Amino acid sequence: MALPNQPTVDYPSFKLVIVGDGGTGKTTFVKRHVTGEFKKRYEPTIGVEVRPLDFDTNFGKIRFYCWDTAGQEKFGGLRDGYYIHGNCAIIMFDVTARLTYKNVPTWHRDLTRVCENIPIVLCGNKVDVKTRQIKAKQVTFHRKKSLQYYEISAKSNYNFEKPFLYLARKLAGDPSLQFVAMPAKQPPEVQIDMAAQQQQELELEAASKQPLPDDGDDLLFD
Repeated sequence: MALPNQPTVDYPSFKLVIVGDGGTGKTTFVKRHVTGEFKKRYEPTIGVEVRPLDFDTNFGKIRFYCWDTAGQEKFGGLRDGYYIHGNCAIIMFDVTARLTYKNVPTWHRDLTRVCENIPIVLCGNKVDVKTRQIKAKQVTFHRKKSLQYYEISAKSNYNFEKPFLYLARKLAGDPSLQFVAMPAKQPPEVQIDMAAQQQQELELEAASKQPLPDDGDDLLFD
């Protein structure tokens, strides 16, 4: 799928739209992959930066053209041109900022209005920060909408490849797809407390077995 001003490649490529409130770490996340930092192109008509990220799989190389809003979400919603022809998506929120999670349903609605039935990953970013306000067990939106959810820390590279691997498997229609080489990442800027994060992941798994809260009760904060 050739995009405006983008070089075509002779291996499968997909438009990946990344949405979420400003400041949730979308740009940082994409820039962890070194090719995204050095090969970005700007699409001024839509106000986005498009960063090509390549991954090597057991089925050959694939490319995600990551569409990053470049701050446009501050102006209230994104134009349909941002979403159109999207093949997959990541919705990102910040686990240290409750409002960014409360706005996830709005981002999901805008996205799916234009892109129906595409694979979507919900990502809770900044899990390296000690003062997280949203516990893993309080995240339920993905269950209501049958999305995949990952806790990530862009700055520490924690779970960096998981959203891309999930999307690649969905797009290929084959759960046996694997990355055969680790993506080239920037070195971590922070260290994550793995023991604390493993506890959050256990709570997330336990919560997934509980009944969903009623609509409107998404955030039952302590």
